[in-house]
Parts: sequence; structure tokens; C-alpha cells
Amino acid sequence: MANLNIRRPQNVAGDFYVDTSCIDCDTCRWMTPDVFYRVDEQSAVHHQPTTEAERLAALQALLACPTSSIGTVEKPKDIKIAQQSFPILVDKNVYHCGYHSEKSYGAASYLIQRSEGNILVDSPRFAPPLVKRIEEMGGIRYLYLSHQDDVADHQKFAEHFQCDRILHTDDIGAGTHDVEMQLTGSEPFVLEPDLLIIPVPGHTKGHTVLLYKNQFLFTGDHLAWSERLHQLAAFRDYCWYSWSEQIKSMRELANYTFEWVLPGHGRRFHGNVETMRQQMHKCIELMESL
Repeated sequence: MANLNIRRPQNVAGDFYVDTSCIDCDTCRWMTPDVFYRVDEQSAVHHQPTTEAERLAALQALLACPTSSIGTVEKPKDIKIAQQSFPILVDKNVYHCGYHSEKSYGAASYLIQRSEGNILVDSPRFAPPLVKRIEEMGGIRYLYLSHQDDVADHQKFAEHFQCDRILHTDDIGAGTHDVEMQLTGSEPFVLEPDLLIIPVPGHTKGHTVLLYKNQFLFTGDHLAWSERLHQLAAFRDYCWYSWSEQIKSMRELANYTFEWVLPGHGRRFHGNVETMRQQMHKCIELMESL
């Protein structure tokens, strides 16, 4: 939990607060913008919850915070309700896991619930309440890792659920050398008839994205919605391998059909196929200008 002794003075008075251990990962702000905002390069509370819905959303952000930088003055008696609300439905059978990990700098992870076997997309914290809920939802068949940065507690999930992890060999490191499925090459890989893994080198050499049912695109750190630019964008300042390769990857990705962009870092975006096509072209134009 957060430390009241280092509560940020930028918080409004009241029960919820953010302390100075905040790493500015943006999690609480995109999850619960009615309560949290950014000020002086960290998060803070700008509005105390006044309804049950706002309180639940604030508690969800508290649990999702990777550094336990969000706290309450009074011990929350309803914390179990928030714990049981994860994973949170995004759309159809796709869920946001919450419980972001500091090891992944607060990256989001997702669960696809399928009768053929569930897919965990990137790794959240191995938090007992989340693990229990995933067990109740059918466990994990595959743990898809988009790239080397957001693997977090993958080993614990693999051991507990006996699932097969997936990561491109170009992003395999000391902590992932025993990943069960190590992808190679630059061609798309059909994991299941409704699941396509697409290599997108750029942010890292072995970065891939996961396309589910030509609707949901799980993009890791390759592509996200930018609130500042108000468009889909890539992270030029956080490109660890090759910006020119990332531009090429983005051009290839623009040939696919999808309606959701669900990133590890950055904001989600949902639009119809035509809107997404236009946004992808805007993204590429912006990338080429940088």
C-alpha cells in the first residue's frame, strides 16, 4: 500500500491519494480519469470518488498500480469487491487483467477467454486474487509475450498453469531462455485459426503483435493511441532497436483488418475498420516525418 507520510501535496483532500513513489506509468489515469490526473510528472487525485461506481474504479486503479503508490486514509472495507472485479471486461470475451507489474513499467496485460483454451497476453503480477479468478475462468493455455520488456511474472504463471509461453527468439534473454514456443523469422505465425502472430521489429528486434479474430490487435509497445496527439502513434523516444524497421513494420500492419488497438503502454483505441485504416495511415505519415 501507499505511504501516507509521503502523500503528494497535489492530491485534493480526502480518502484516496497518490504518494511520491509514483513512476508516472499512466495506469491509474487511463483506468480512472475521473479521479486521477497528471501533475508535475506524477499522478495525483483531482476528484475524490462520490459514487459507488467511482469508488470501485478508484479501487481498481489502486490494485492495478504497479508500485502500490495509490492508497486510502481509511482501510477500504470493500477491497475484495474490487479484487473480484478483475479481469475487467473490455469487449466480448477480452479482458484487462489489471495488477500491472513494476517489472514491466506498468504495462497492461489481457486475457482472451476461449473454449479452446484461454490466452494470457503479456504478464501481469502473479497476484493471488487474479490467479484465482483466472482459474475460475478456465486457466491459461498460452501465455503470449509480445516482446522482452513486458514478461514480468511469466515464469510463475507458466509453472502454475502449465501453459506454453510464446516469444520471438530475437527477444529471448536470460530470463526467458526456457520459453516453450520460440518463434523465428519474419513471417506471420498462425497460432490457432482465430489467432495470428505478426512480427513487427522496431521497438525491439523480436517484437510481435497478436491479432484475434481480425478484431482485437494486442500491440505491446509497437502502437497505441496518443492522448497528446489525438491519433494512433508509435513511441519514437522508446524505440530500442530500429525506427526505420518499425516504420516498415507499421506499413505491413496497416494491411490487416482490426477494430481494437490494445497496447501494453499507451492508451487503447476502438473504431470501425475504415476509421482504423485512416488512423494507421496517419500514424505512418507521422512516423515518416520524425
